[in-house]
Amino acid sequence: MGIVAKQSLNNLISTYLGFGIGALNVLILYPKFLTAEYYGLVAFLLSAGNLFWPFMALGVHNTIVKFYTSYTSKLDTDKLLNFALFLPLLLGLLIGIVGYIFYDSLLNYFDGENDLVQPYVWGIFVIAMTTAYFEVFFAWAKVQYKSVFGTLMREVFHRLAITILLLIFYAEFISVHLFIYLLIGVFVLRTVVMLGYAIKLYTPRFSLQLPPKLKDLLNYSLLIFIAGTVAVALFDFDKVMIEYFMPIENVSIYGIAIYIATVIAVPSKAMHQITNPITAKYLNFGENELLKDLYVRSSNTLFVISGFVFTLIITNVNELYEIIPEEYKVGVSIVFLISLVKLTDNILGNINSIIFNSKYYKTVLIAGVVLVGVAFLLNLWLIPIYGIYGAAYATFISFLTYNIFKLLFVRLTFGIHPFNFKSLYIFLVISALTSGFYFWEFSTGFPLLNIILKTILISGLYFIISLNGDLSKDLTNLYFKVIKKKTP
Repeated sequence: MGIVAKQSLNNLISTYLGFGIGALNVLILYPKFLTAEYYGLVAFLLSAGNLFWPFMALGVHNTIVKFYTSYTSKLDTDKLLNFALFLPLLLGLLIGIVGYIFYDSLLNYFDGENDLVQPYVWGIFVIAMTTAYFEVFFAWAKVQYKSVFGTLMREVFHRLAITILLLIFYAEFISVHLFIYLLIGVFVLRTVVMLGYAIKLYTPRFSLQLPPKLKDLLNYSLLIFIAGTVAVALFDFDKVMIEYFMPIENVSIYGIAIYIATVIAVPSKAMHQITNPITAKYLNFGENELLKDLYVRSSNTLFVISGFVFTLIITNVNELYEIIPEEYKVGVSIVFLISLVKLTDNILGNINSIIFNSKYYKTVLIAGVVLVGVAFLLNLWLIPIYGIYGAAYATFISFLTYNIFKLLFVRLTFGIHPFNFKSLYIFLVISALTSGFYFWEFSTGFPLLNIILKTILISGLYFIISLNGDLSKDLTNLYFKVIKKKTP
């Protein structure tokens, strides 16, 4: 797993840098510089764009990863990439035409309490379309085993650009309306930069010829589109439905809690960029033992890293909310529930890559579609009763059910699971440190200083235990390689 460890580490650093910048935006700059209504508007536009971009891509970015190594000639590879370029364009045009025809109906949907959204509805389409093409160009780079720059663009670029825009807005150089227009433009610029990088890595010969295995490509793209829609819908339904049932400022309040918990997802996202094409290769060539080894080791590594982040978040969450403005505070139960969801995702290692690069993905997709329906009904039921807490309950139940199903499916289908004795050890370490430090606080009178001191203490204990227990072979090997290089 040399290339996995190396690029995963680089991706992890880039992703956490992006989340750090994002945390600055979400927890400090947005609440300080924007009103709750406009912050809610921004959160809604981004969530809605994230919800709709899979309809533009139709899963073609995953199709590149799945089929790239199955083509042996450059001509066929070029046809595959051309197919990936034209499909989102065609779908975007169709959706754009439909949106144009029913534009007045869309505006009427937001009429009333949340009419602030109306002037910016078109931005949802732009964000969705550019994100779809960004994912295509990112997949283009990943199959060349070059995922670091794409991760930097995906996780850091737009967040840093938004930070700059927020500071410019605070200095009163631009209006809030221009800020939102420029924010949408950031996603356009990001896609253009990624396009240039992808073409530099591999320049296909452009033509309108269709690739071989077209039926397989279309079937896989359609089904992966459903899978992508399932994953996005399960996590973004809540924000969109909160906007429907409640005033839009509640989207920003809920969004802060979700963002805090989502930091746990970073290790999985970082590793996935490189394990996905490698998993596809193992499946294409029937290398089952390598697949099993990757499954277990990715689970151990992600469990150790994400468990550490989970521990820091839960033990510091009360102090963290002391820093956030009063109007954005919610109960820690939302952060805890979504954190558990994200920790579970990490424990399952590269399970999504195994499922969606195999021939058995259709069964899981059917289950996913059913769960989206369940999630919709749960949100419909729980939000009117419990408000934003109801959205968290719905998300937790839906994701936990989906993850359990995937775990059992891979076990029954491939005869493998991601757990070993180290998994139990990691669980016990996380449980002990989280329960031990949650109720104990430094009493300096400064929440940020309390967080820093507790983080240093927990980090030291966690590092010593993880290294001595060799909880992740890849992380231990990486540590000693770094030490060896620094030792004269």
